[in-house]
Amino acid sequence: MNRFIAAAVAGVIATTGMSYAGVTEDMLANDRDSAGDVLTNGMGRDLQRYSPLDMLNKDNVKNLVPAWAFSLGGEKQRGQETQPLVHDGVMYITGSYSRMYAIDIETGKEIWQYDARLPEGILPCCDVINRGGALYGDNIYFGTLDARIVALNAKTGDVVWNKKIANYKEGYSYTAAPLIVNGLVITGNSGGEFGIVGAVEARDAETGELVWKRPVIEGHMGELNGEPSTMTGTLNATWPGDMWKTGGGATWLGGSYDARTDTLIFGTGNPAPWNSHLRNAGKPTEGNAGDNLYAASRLGIDPATGEIKWHFQTTPREGWDYDGVNEVVAYENRAGEQRLATADRNGFFYVLDAAAGDFVRGVPFVKDITWASGLDENGRPIFIEENRPGDPAASADGKKGEVVFSSPGFLGGKNWMPMAFSQRTGNFYVPSNEWGMDIWNEPITYKKGAAYLGSGFTIKPNYEDHIGSLKAIDPDTGELKWEFKNEAPLWGGVMTTAGGLVFTGTPEGRFIAFDDETGEELWSFQTGSGIVGQPITWEQNGEQYVSVISGWGGAVPLWGGEVAKKVNYLNQGGLLWTFKLPKELASR
Repeated sequence: MNRFIAAAVAGVIATTGMSYAGVTEDMLANDRDSAGDVLTNGMGRDLQRYSPLDMLNKDNVKNLVPAWAFSLGGEKQRGQETQPLVHDGVMYITGSYSRMYAIDIETGKEIWQYDARLPEGILPCCDVINRGGALYGDNIYFGTLDARIVALNAKTGDVVWNKKIANYKEGYSYTAAPLIVNGLVITGNSGGEFGIVGAVEARDAETGELVWKRPVIEGHMGELNGEPSTMTGTLNATWPGDMWKTGGGATWLGGSYDARTDTLIFGTGNPAPWNSHLRNAGKPTEGNAGDNLYAASRLGIDPATGEIKWHFQTTPREGWDYDGVNEVVAYENRAGEQRLATADRNGFFYVLDAAAGDFVRGVPFVKDITWASGLDENGRPIFIEENRPGDPAASADGKKGEVVFSSPGFLGGKNWMPMAFSQRTGNFYVPSNEWGMDIWNEPITYKKGAAYLGSGFTIKPNYEDHIGSLKAIDPDTGELKWEFKNEAPLWGGVMTTAGGLVFTGTPEGRFIAFDDETGEELWSFQTGSGIVGQPITWEQNGEQYVSVISGWGGAVPLWGGEVAKKVNYLNQGGLLWTFKLPKELASR
């Protein structure tokens, strides 16, 4: 609920002289080039996370200083993964436990706060985080842990509408930043460890009414304007029996929008259960009969109707929790070709053609991949079957399949934390982790609202001196240009700028600026808690500002096994840091 009554909010607005100008589709389309605003998650709906600002550069970044800090307050800390938005003198951030804040960007003073009334019994798998909001018209939109999407008046924080995405009692939740395209609020869902069914939905931004819904697992029917539309895929083409009914594929990281082809691009999570032998009973392993479409895939979707235009499956017959949700970045390569890029949890970096999602190239971006020897000419993995977790039914007691060591571990060569593309260098900057796991399969049956894994695991570092690795990758060749190694896992986002800088943070609390060409560390600041948030930059009163949230948490301390023990000394927090390059120091 709102902390302040409407009269108090109005008083704050009156004393600051603030007004509010609505956000339009044209403004969203040109977000990256609007220096004074950050209107979208990804600093542009293509998710490049690149800023054309160059006032702050390699020569003067040493002069970057704190401008103000904002505490999220209270005891509700845990992981803080939000990306701030900036518009019309106000910054908007989300916090753990489904909170939203509006902050005066001149002073860092709170304008209003909204706290969702979360019910007992929510089932978030991977911490009570939230990754940000979306601006459109006079509203700001964000999702909640009980699988709802809320529209708030951006000026006052009052609720405009509040709609249910799915039933949280069945394991559904929602943590991603929504995506706005042509007046539609587009969301996915979370809950892949509970046998839910992944879907993408579009709602009217003004009313919240559902326009279309596209389930991502074959056999399920879509919806358009309140009527059934088309089936996703072909029933039982790649799933046996009724397994598709609880097939997973959560669309938990949201999506991007490629305006060049008018296409939404969403990733889909792991098929359910993790135990691939259960999902492929009676299905041959040749061709795509046991691939479990469209889990662990990237989907190109028509934003007007929800129809699937194309798909690319990164891990067919998935059996290691290698979700296919990681962001797909739309970009133009050095030859002027329209491309898409994604760094998958399975350890491979993929380049696709933007027109139809066709495979162009793929290369490993982590050092030790045990489950596949490479990719074929179509981008399909070449499995090493002896490194697939064993079938419990083939074991002596029928209770535990053969244990195998797999790398990457189930948290992935890269997890949710967004990479960035630099239009200046043409390279991608990928936050990755070098870890593996012992994994085994177990028998499991579906029960609504209960975990639906059928696997056990223990995650462990692959190297003694580091887990985290920020890598600069040339997408045209797959060449590694430079690497920054970090002792703890990297779990925060990356940003690039025209000033030749790459920003990211570490769990140890350091916010760092690197040289985009060499990887040299040019500046750092200790924020006091682990950084798992997403940095932004904007221009204000002729000065360049940078913000990032600090607050350790997320999946690593909850699921990290030996890795979690390695970082258990890290403190939680909830502090938004904002830095600026003062005018008088810009030329020094």
